[in-house]
Amino acid sequence: MALRPRRPGRGLPLRAIAPNAVTAMALCSGLTGIRFAIAGDWERAVLMVLLAGVLDGIDGRIARLVRGESRFGAELDSLSDAISFGVSPALIVYLWSLMGIPRIGWLAALIYAVFCALRLARFNANIDVAEQPHKSAGFLTGVPAPAGAGLAMLPMYLWFWTEEAIFRSPWLVAPWVAFTAFLMVSSLATFSWSSLRLRRRVRFEALAVVVIFAAAIVSAPWQTLSVICLGYLATIPFSIAAYARVRRLRAGAPATPSAAA
Repeated sequence: MALRPRRPGRGLPLRAIAPNAVTAMALCSGLTGIRFAIAGDWERAVLMVLLAGVLDGIDGRIARLVRGESRFGAELDSLSDAISFGVSPALIVYLWSLMGIPRIGWLAALIYAVFCALRLARFNANIDVAEQPHKSAGFLTGVPAPAGAGLAMLPMYLWFWTEEAIFRSPWLVAPWVAFTAFLMVSSLATFSWSSLRLRRRVRFEALAVVVIFAAAIVSAPWQTLSVICLGYLATIPFSIAAYARVRRLRAGAPATPSAAA
């Protein structure tokens, strides 16, 4: 009786465990934010989502550092993002404000969570596509999920900062959350921070800015986060104009022999 050949192992390599563990920590952080929101601890709920954003920003860098990229890791990262930056902010904002208008508020929360999932599904569908105009030019398509979560909670930052009741009004929060959802699924070109390169002459100044930012986020977190969100929104018109300029340059460039063929 002939023995069946053994199938090659399909387990994850050891070097892929570290980045996937960080991704799992980001998922746990986002879910913990929901737990704090149910308890009415709004500041900790927001901080848990922000911590998930920090962890999400470093897991990919760890994967590239240890050469632990994998298809499993990419899928886990997308699922973690959908929960940490889609479901979690939607529920936190709903419990904080949108419960005041249950039907419209829940609709706005659903739109945000579903649009976040649609954005991530679009990203996964295009991950193997060679021709991506935005990506090849150093831009993102729409607002990324972590930034979308930060923007969706902007009324909460302002409420923590000023304690003004207007920022907790569901009639203000609902359209804002829906607008943030639109930014995530839109085809607008937004700046990709990973594609930015600093000149050698300004690296010391950039380090000073980072130090100032760290001091501000520790001493006045909600004011700093509010300014960051408003500043990020202000960059979107410039990113759209910059990408339009790139498109015009590409359209006016002479065709290469391979393209002509």
